[in-house]
Amino acid sequence: MSARLTRFAPLALLTVLSACAAPDPLTDELPNMGDFRLGHNIVVADNMQQIPPSRNATPEEWVEILTSEIDRRFGQYEGDRLYHIGIAVDGYALAPPGIPLVLNPRSVLVLSVNVWDDALGAKLHDEPEQILVLEGASSETAVIGSGIARTREEQMQVLARNAARQIQRWMLDNPEWFSIDPDAPPFREAPVPEAAVEPVAEAPATPASPPAAP
Repeated sequence: MSARLTRFAPLALLTVLSACAAPDPLTDELPNMGDFRLGHNIVVADNMQQIPPSRNATPEEWVEILTSEIDRRFGQYEGDRLYHIGIAVDGYALAPPGIPLVLNPRSVLVLSVNVWDDALGAKLHDEPEQILVLEGASSETAVIGSGIARTREEQMQVLARNAARQIQRWMLDNPEWFSIDPDAPPFREAPVPEAAVEPVAEAPATPASPPAAP
């Protein structure tokens, strides 16, 4: 294992075996991103390593799914300034089928992330931000395990979506990069579940008057 992966290997193993991830507050809302507009979205996975135990995934598959999720989350912003996001996939584990309640591995994705300001032609931070992404657990995967409850493709989708959220959370921790007004409303409010919308009662129909006698 390379030196780059050695420093997070114990943490990766711990999270693979953990029961679940913390809820993500950005799941249903696009927060305000100030003057942010997505420019280049670059994902590379040439030097990634597999963290066993794991199902297999190719660099091309990770590039495709992460590029898609970054576009989906950040491509909606319409700010006046271009920023570029660069992601290197350092390592991953896609949980294989295990023995429920005995061996219940979790999936994990390790990324190094950089953000550039296009107008400045410079990176906004000194060192790449290393982000550890957890798959998390649903009520189903908590019992029978992700390797049984989810396919390999579903695990990758969940990890990629969680990665986009965590990258955004890190960016929001640095509001000065994007001139974010702390009092500005979200770019897109959290959608209201259909079940929470009360149907509008219709007024009863007024019976027709009987015809007048001739």
